[in-house]
Amino acid sequence: MSARTGSERAGFSGLGLGPALLSVLTELGYEEPTPIQRDSVPPLLAGRDLLGQAATGTGKTAAFALPLLQRLFAEKQKRTAPALLVLVPTRELAMQVAEALHRYGQKLGARVLPIYGGQSLGLQFRALERGVDAVVATPGRAVDHIGRGTLALDGVRAVVLDEADEMLDMGFSEDLEAILDALPEERQTALFSATLPKRIVAIAERHLRTPVRIAIPDERLARGEAPRVRQAAYLVSRAHKVDALGRILDHESPASALVFCRTRNEVEELAEALRAHGYRAEALHGGLSQKDRDRVMKRFRDGTAELLLATDVAARGLDIGRVSHVINFDVPSAPESYVHRIGRTGRAGREGAAVTLVEPRERHLLRNIERLTGRRLELKPVPTVADLRARQLEHTRATLREALLAGGLEPFQAVVASLAQEFDLTDVAAAAVKLAHGSRPLPEGADIPSPAVDAERPKRGEGSRRGARPDPPARAPGEGPFTKIYVSAGQAAGVRAADLVGAITGEAGLDGRDVGAIEIAERFSLVDVRKSRADDVLTALRRTQIRGHKVTASRYRPPREKR
Repeated sequence: MSARTGSERAGFSGLGLGPALLSVLTELGYEEPTPIQRDSVPPLLAGRDLLGQAATGTGKTAAFALPLLQRLFAEKQKRTAPALLVLVPTRELAMQVAEALHRYGQKLGARVLPIYGGQSLGLQFRALERGVDAVVATPGRAVDHIGRGTLALDGVRAVVLDEADEMLDMGFSEDLEAILDALPEERQTALFSATLPKRIVAIAERHLRTPVRIAIPDERLARGEAPRVRQAAYLVSRAHKVDALGRILDHESPASALVFCRTRNEVEELAEALRAHGYRAEALHGGLSQKDRDRVMKRFRDGTAELLLATDVAARGLDIGRVSHVINFDVPSAPESYVHRIGRTGRAGREGAAVTLVEPRERHLLRNIERLTGRRLELKPVPTVADLRARQLEHTRATLREALLAGGLEPFQAVVASLAQEFDLTDVAAAAVKLAHGSRPLPEGADIPSPAVDAERPKRGEGSRRGARPDPPARAPGEGPFTKIYVSAGQAAGVRAADLVGAITGEAGLDGRDVGAIEIAERFSLVDVRKSRADDVLTALRRTQIRGHKVTASRYRPPREKR
């Protein structure tokens, strides 16, 4: 860790940045560097490799962009191949980082190009042919260009892996290894990640040379847990999760809640379901245009929307001042992600609440979180109709009590006295309470049943680690807890088992234990997935690409034997 006292006094000028960058920062209104910027800029300016861990929203982009722009582009020269390569998990983040690099490097004349899936390859080809100084790419599209010979790596002098843990979670491990192996040995490497699991450390050990290690604690979090954040966990079966979330929201009455989901599809579907329940909900994910993203964020910030549903990747880097509740619709597979999520509430001394919906099969993930935070999360039943009635009436009672304490009731006492001559005084007061309660009816309906815990508990030997799959017993397709899925891409398309696992776990929100045996043929693949999640997998695969190919997916029907 670098000393901070001198740099803190001098602001950005004390970090060694040149006049051009300092001028841009002044124009952008930057006054003081954040901790990750103070600690990262000097070693990166000196050409050192760096391994940095910091929570979301801490200024990581500027932490690597400023020093690398100065090192690589302070002396203007005509380049045909990029000198800087930044790898990011999603197209949305590629656009954001590219825009930041362009903004910071405008007075250095740095030419920045984002390349990602869903954008015209022809446009990317022409831009690369004209020559760029920096490329910000998603790993899959970078590998595509490298294979076509349109992205030259021989001139790369620095590479950055941003949000490295998310890239691994999305199944990009082999792509990252291939890109890093293809880069010049004499290069500078920086790796930034919100969490540092063993697989991130393993990449750092293989590809970074005596790196400076920086870990910026989340200043919102005390050691082990978040202060002033009330944490609650509710045990609920998957079939009742949406209804259960509605009951919990009714009970909590959040002023502004950030709801985390695993996949883009889940975000959209849950937002639609909550709107049908009467909530003002907005969806945020990587599939939105920047215009739609800005519209969603404006509605949430100004209070027009009370619920913002997002994936982890889409929520990273968001600057949201007031969030009363963080809600985990699914238990995050990495306990560090849970800590970072709930750190978005309870800020600036305000109280916050973190709510997690736990399926019986996810209880082991909850135990992992408890070990990390050192705090037990007691599983609660979903609020009953009686609980919601009591909550509503308590709110009305509190409102009436405030009116009594405020005084100024004299003009209304004559009405009460008149009615008391005709009715019992208690009935008069109850009628007043009914009116104060308003037109909102008391909740009705059946209670949400408690889940059958044993029926959904993972069997012995089923691992929770993504990609770890025990060999399943021999079975006919469609029998037992798994079913076989046909995918219209195989060896000819370069499909690997890791690609299929990454697509299924990343897009459909499954864990590794939900994926069984994988067979990859020349033109197609067969994947065993948990039968209860088969429809989710089919929907997700039909909307995504594998190795750059649009695929079709269906339930596998074995050919009939000839009689």
